[in-house]
Amino acid sequence: MIFAGIEKISLVDYKDYLTCVVFTPGCNFRCPFCQNSSLVTSKGSAEIDEEEVLEYLEKKKKLLDAFGITGGEPTLHKGIERVYERVKELGLKTKLDTNGTNPELVRRLIDRKLVDYVAMDIKNSFDDYLPIIGMKNFDLTPVKETAALLLENKTEYEFRTTLVKEFHTERNIEQIGKDLKGAEKFFFQKFADKGTCLEEGLHACSDEQTEEFIKILSKYVKFVGKRGFD
Repeated sequence: MIFAGIEKISLVDYKDYLTCVVFTPGCNFRCPFCQNSSLVTSKGSAEIDEEEVLEYLEKKKKLLDAFGITGGEPTLHKGIERVYERVKELGLKTKLDTNGTNPELVRRLIDRKLVDYVAMDIKNSFDDYLPIIGMKNFDLTPVKETAALLLENKTEYEFRTTLVKEFHTERNIEQIGKDLKGAEKFFFQKFADKGTCLEEGLHACSDEQTEEFIKILSKYVKFVGKRGFD
């Protein structure tokens, strides 16, 4: 398996754990607010072989607590199970970031106890999903299936939404709450245009609007937090 980037030690990707994070190239979404445009298109991405990553993990396994795969979209890659198997042999905790489009793979990873934590992006309410993923036609059934799978509480998980003023409204947040009622954790992430997005001219939601969104979602979700607003 080839990775497109590595963050050798992260203090923020997996709460309370020193985590090595790798990035996979390619994505089946084209979210206009995506900061990792080079990963989405695979243009200009580095090429890091899994053996190089595993050698690093072997050397640093006494320092590190965990290993995470993000993207791009990791579940597009067939070798992901093998990588997690080998990481588990090193005694590290594991995390997966996903857009939820491959529920079969996510279920296998959970059932085989190859992932300890899954972070799933919820782009918007399902009725308004297509514009925010940059698609005119896309079957959202797999995304809904992955969300339902996580709601079974077979592993630790979180849902998360990057808030963009042009896409998110109180109506959207209310519907997200209804769709994911009973979820354990949900985080709102602050959008920041760093000049690497797929589309220009997008804006973050204000702190005040975000607080209102938290109030709305808290009616349905056990814990609602925010990231990047402080």
